[in-house]
Amino acid sequence: MSLAQQFAAYSQWRLAVVAAAERFRQWLIEQDLSDAQAELRLSRLEDRIREDKLNVAFVAEFSRGKSELINSIFFAAYGNRILPSSAGRTTMCPTELLYVRGKPPVIELLAIQTRGGNASVSEYKQDADAWRRVPLDVNSAKNMQDALRQVSEVIRVPVDEAGRLGFVVDETQVGAFHAGADGLVEIPRWRHAIINFPHPLLEQGLVILDTPGLNAIGTEPELTLSLLPNAHAVLFILAADTGVTQSDLLVWQEHIASNHGKRGRLVVLNKIDGLWDELKREAEIEAEIARQAESCAGILGIRKDRIFPVSAQKGLVAKINQDAGLLEKSRLPELEAALSNELIPAKHDIVRDDTQREFGEIHRHIREILEVRHANLNEQLVELSELRGKNRGVVEYMMGKIKVEKEEFDTGLQHYYAVRSVFSRLTNKLFAHLGVRPLRRLTEKTRQTMLDAIFSRQISRAIRVFFQEVQSRLKKSGAEIKEIHCMMDAVYKRLRVEHGLKLASPARFSMLIHEKEIHRLQAWCNAHLNTAVQFMTHEKKNIAHKFFAEIAMQSQKIFERANWDVESWLKIIMAPVETQARERQLHLKRRLDSVQRIHEAADTLEDRINELGAMEDDLQQQIRSLDAIAKAMQTLMGRGGEGEGEGEGEGEGEGEGEGEGEGEGEGEGRGGGKANGAEASQG
Repeated sequence: MSLAQQFAAYSQWRLAVVAAAERFRQWLIEQDLSDAQAELRLSRLEDRIREDKLNVAFVAEFSRGKSELINSIFFAAYGNRILPSSAGRTTMCPTELLYVRGKPPVIELLAIQTRGGNASVSEYKQDADAWRRVPLDVNSAKNMQDALRQVSEVIRVPVDEAGRLGFVVDETQVGAFHAGADGLVEIPRWRHAIINFPHPLLEQGLVILDTPGLNAIGTEPELTLSLLPNAHAVLFILAADTGVTQSDLLVWQEHIASNHGKRGRLVVLNKIDGLWDELKREAEIEAEIARQAESCAGILGIRKDRIFPVSAQKGLVAKINQDAGLLEKSRLPELEAALSNELIPAKHDIVRDDTQREFGEIHRHIREILEVRHANLNEQLVELSELRGKNRGVVEYMMGKIKVEKEEFDTGLQHYYAVRSVFSRLTNKLFAHLGVRPLRRLTEKTRQTMLDAIFSRQISRAIRVFFQEVQSRLKKSGAEIKEIHCMMDAVYKRLRVEHGLKLASPARFSMLIHEKEIHRLQAWCNAHLNTAVQFMTHEKKNIAHKFFAEIAMQSQKIFERANWDVESWLKIIMAPVETQARERQLHLKRRLDSVQRIHEAADTLEDRINELGAMEDDLQQQIRSLDAIAKAMQTLMGRGGEGEGEGEGEGEGEGEGEGEGEGEGEGEGRGGGKANGAEASQG
């Protein structure tokens, strides 16, 4: 199965999962089982699947045939090159190819001068006015080529301007950026490009990232801090005639090697057609290609089967001319097969595991409710059955007993309400540690300290203090989370023992993943920013600017994700208690109502027992239906990427979202609001 076919099958599977989740949502509503927790989790699950993206990054130094490889793999059906591909530098800025439904075909270009400010590319993506828009005529390959050439545009600026924008100017005249005879430096005109293009694969969620060489990667660290680590596949392209050059090795070691053990990290040895020699036998050519691949594998320190020799140019020609022999000789199908066999299954595993975990927890939550209702109903049936043949006095005794139980339970809930006020206070403290606004104040203070510093060690100390403070806040958050968990564990146990509520242990949560992200960020900073070389070659204001634009922005994103995760956990940990307390209150009310009606002769005993029996049958049917839904979802989870998707969802699987959990709210207000909401739901 080709990459396009397998990706299409994966997309159909995604739509089938969304459709199944939506059917489950409707079933919950019809059965009067939907609550705020289930609705929230199902909505988030559906949104994540709809907005799911498959990110493939192409990384190489200049003139390795990167754009041609993208053309040959994804755009050959257009009968021509779509991305500019010619001798010399073609892609001068990081370029994302994607499709956002409802948005016209367009190229959006962010000016290189935006590097002079403190905002990251991610922040500029929220500012539509910052981008220049060029319409894309998808009905004409030539017009698209002309429009897309703009990603190759350059401008000439003075040396100090180039330095201010983050480009290292090489005075030896051999580097990528050096002053010409006129004293000006040639740099990219654009900082970032986003191409919204209605290609079938892009419409299904594929995102292609085209990165332009070592110097561009080094000057836009958001690539190495966010885009490349989060890519599901990274194709590192070398040229067969040169092998691994020094600049290739730098790109590999600094930006890819740490992740090369992941699935989807592949090395492409391009331009093997340069080794095709009519004076050599086919076996000799194959041996030379094999030697070059083995040499590259040795230098890069990877297995030889991770190297894929291809000719992107010949593969593109072969596809356009439908030349099966040339296509086979180009070896492009081997690379596409590797992408199909690694990329789609790896992505499917991620989405499947996430869906199974989320759906499984919702299923358990709903089943607990049904089991509690069933147990309560059985208790009521037994109670009423024992009244058969009893006199009025026994009925009155039973009524009094239930009233006492209800009063005891209501009294027990007063303790829970007191605990909730403690929960609210701890939640406020937790979000105070995770607040984004205090983090911004810390960042600005660090930046100003760096600007005021006289010696490099003062700058280094300011960076170290920043990370110590950030890590301290995460650790304090972890301590608050542990205290909240211990408190809720005690509440769960007390409600289980004293009132018979069926509560498992409360869900656990850890800040470890966010702490690891901060450690990774600090390691990057110490390797690329907080170094003696940087202090000697850059002005302190440039280092401060890079720190603010890169480290601070990434730290803020980590805190925003942590806020989102903590909010979700707090809702999950409170929901079972609130749900079962509500169920218990309703159960006691119904028991008392049943006995009172019998006492008042409003109902006969047998009529009420028969009515409860019918309700028990309905409950058992609900449990069977719920288990059937869970079994169907489990079956669906094993089918992704195998071409068996049901194709449901009516094409709504492609969302526009570019991220999630990036809300900015502050700790103090959010914690209090959460607790107040909990109280309102109990009141």
